[in-house]
Amino acid sequence: MSEWKEYKLGDVCDLLDCLHKTPTYVKEGYPMVRVTDIKNGAIDLNGCLKVSESVYHAFLKGYYPKVGDIAFSRVGSFGNSSIVKKESKFCIGQNTTLIIPKKIDPFFAFYYLISKDARAEIDGLAGGSTQPTISMKSIREITFPYPPLPEQKLISETLSSLDDKIDLLHRQNKTLEALAETLFRQWFVEEAEESWENGKLDDVISVKGGTTPSTIKPEFWNGNIHWTSPRDLSNHNSIFLFDTERRISERGLKEIGSGLLPIGTVLLSSRAPIGYLAITEIPVAINQGYIAILCDKLVSNYFIYLWCKANMPDIENAGNGSVFQEISKTTFRSLDFKIPPTEKLKLFDKEVEPMFQKIKSNAKQIKTLTQLRDTLLPKLMSGEVRVENN
Repeated sequence: MSEWKEYKLGDVCDLLDCLHKTPTYVKEGYPMVRVTDIKNGAIDLNGCLKVSESVYHAFLKGYYPKVGDIAFSRVGSFGNSSIVKKESKFCIGQNTTLIIPKKIDPFFAFYYLISKDARAEIDGLAGGSTQPTISMKSIREITFPYPPLPEQKLISETLSSLDDKIDLLHRQNKTLEALAETLFRQWFVEEAEESWENGKLDDVISVKGGTTPSTIKPEFWNGNIHWTSPRDLSNHNSIFLFDTERRISERGLKEIGSGLLPIGTVLLSSRAPIGYLAITEIPVAINQGYIAILCDKLVSNYFIYLWCKANMPDIENAGNGSVFQEISKTTFRSLDFKIPPTEKLKLFDKEVEPMFQKIKSNAKQIKTLTQLRDTLLPKLMSGEVRVENN
């Protein structure tokens, strides 16, 4: 990498600051990308709040974002980057900035900004005692490796090809899950019959709760047993849970009455918030923020996963609590359940199992590709691994 140079971001990019005021949001209008919408990836406008046309134009300051521009968060969850991958009409909100690459490949700039080296530098440039903040001046000071432009493009194309494959698999999984949900509604909501037996959830599944071993006793932690809290699902984008942030020891497991739950357990977060869902692909112990659903009576885990999604408003409404909403295991067990015929349940499982198996296979590929990308990223950005132009 002897021919690589080094520049500051301000040397190779322009920056667009936003208006520092809170706008009035509307139901229909133009998306505004705020700090919470910037998550180290492509910009997803689906969850953005909307602003009126006049606010949209005011916040744009005469510049309309284009493919390759990078939204960058400045306050709170600072230092995250999202790149524009397709033509879109949006504006950036307060506490964000738009990085406009001029003398650098846009995707190379984006991938460097999400690299560990850039993250370490960005963290060091932030200030603020109440909320961490990175100033516009400091953003311009971020240093960039600068290989020749053809090599920049080869690096960004290599990483983008992996991200494109990951994105395709995510979209396939969303489509498959939506299809399974549609079939569930058709079979068990639209075609439900009055003759079906009225029961309770407790009639068709078993539930268990968990706890957190004392965190001041190191002998309970850092073993080889997976232990999960709803935090593992807060940014989880797969039906299946393959790993956990923390692990406990055999001694820690003895502190949890529900013990080690089997593969295939359906996890439902029961508080703060109610509604995260996953099917375990590992034996796992759980904390007190979950209801663990064991399908050991009548229905399958695929069925109950879809049932929970379809009935989530009722599950949430059954919760209570003055500090935060929570649904207890007792309340969950007692929810009304219309019991379909066993043969219908078996036929439904036969229909949806291939969908869930494909989702699982795709999720495993996503995990592998993500690990490959994360391994390659720092090596490509440092010049340790070079990309040849064949």
